[in-house]
Amino acid sequence: MPDPANPEPTTARMLAGAPVAERVLADVAARADALRARGVTPSLATILVGDDDASAGYIRIKQRQAAELGFTSPHAHLPADATQADLLAAVGEFNDDKTVHGLLVQYPVPGHLDYDAALSAIDPDKDVDGMHPVNMGRLALGLPGPLPCTPAGIEELLAHYEIPVSGKHVVILGRGPTLGRPLAMLLAQKRPTANAAVTVVHTGVPDWAEYTRKADILVAAAGVPGIIQPEHVNPGSVVIGGGVRYSGRRLLPDVDEACNEVAGAITPRVGGVGPTTVAMLFRNAVSAAERAVGST
Repeated sequence: MPDPANPEPTTARMLAGAPVAERVLADVAARADALRARGVTPSLATILVGDDDASAGYIRIKQRQAAELGFTSPHAHLPADATQADLLAAVGEFNDDKTVHGLLVQYPVPGHLDYDAALSAIDPDKDVDGMHPVNMGRLALGLPGPLPCTPAGIEELLAHYEIPVSGKHVVILGRGPTLGRPLAMLLAQKRPTANAAVTVVHTGVPDWAEYTRKADILVAAAGVPGIIQPEHVNPGSVVIGGGVRYSGRRLLPDVDEACNEVAGAITPRVGGVGPTTVAMLFRNAVSAAERAVGST
């Protein structure tokens, strides 16, 4: 709720993701230029199964971005009735192709396929999503490796806007494997842009709002549209909307827009962590290309 000492509504500082992504991608482009000067063109391969419009759209976005950065973007499009063996074979072909440095299988896959098995089949060093079990283990141990894109993008966003994280209380609502859990590990690590006291709480906790109201930085990662309302926010705190659901093509974020009048800083409904997630994907890809050159 608004601060009783300041009854007039305030408008939170907007933490747009586009400026962060532009800075990251400018660095990626420079690194890609340096690789091409050495005779190596960085490559991000993609695999799509079926004809889901949203998934196909995401692939096109990644291919356009790859072209702008000077990457090649080989693609395998499998039919919706592809077998698990077909999917694993496509992964294996890209794993074996030394000109491919990064690889992702577009999620979701048709229900009869095992996405986790396909993810585990990817060469961990080509895993640009940062979600391979080996890379999650590297993250847990604080070892170098590709980082999960949305968590890494959130850390980058906070750093870009010079929001102090070290020593602050970060509360993450949501414990999923792609955001809540890896973000907790990332922000708890000892780095100038992390080093936080992190609390992870989930929607099954009856009094979860008691935790969110104490946060210096609140990250919504539940995937429940509008779950974060103004009364759940510590006045003046930083609110990051990481969780979303889609209704058709409409994006439904976890954070209600009315929270703008309570938070001190907040990501916009559209254009917050999305652009930074894509930027981190290409940062992982160019890093993979650099590692491959260094190992030859």
